[in-house]
Amino acid sequence: MAEHNHTGKWGEQLACQWLESNGFTILHRNWRQGRDEIDIVAREGGFLVVVEVKTRSSARWGDPELAVGPAKQRNLMRAAGELLHQTPGNLELRFDLISITRTAKGPEVFHIPDAFYPTL
Repeated sequence: MAEHNHTGKWGEQLACQWLESNGFTILHRNWRQGRDEIDIVAREGGFLVVVEVKTRSSARWGDPELAVGPAKQRNLMRAAGELLHQTPGNLELRFDLISITRTAKGPEVFHIPDAFYPTL
């Protein structure tokens, strides 16, 4: 497995731990619909939370959250539409981002609730 894949898996595991320690319930990891994938699907209260995780091994290439552009957002929204159809209950949908950067002092986790909103 390539190093960036190891970094990504490590980041997703750390993100799950962070979410659970902050009251989220993890429902799915790497949920797929066709070509689209949602890193983490969680529940927080009345919200179904689609979580995109971006991890960097250093800050050299900038903040990880900047890598979630309009195309990635459209893919997540498309997958989330199908996810809503398959999920029982009357939950509101929310898109969060977790940015993780390895630093000399350990991983830096940055959670952005409502990172972006679906558009028509």
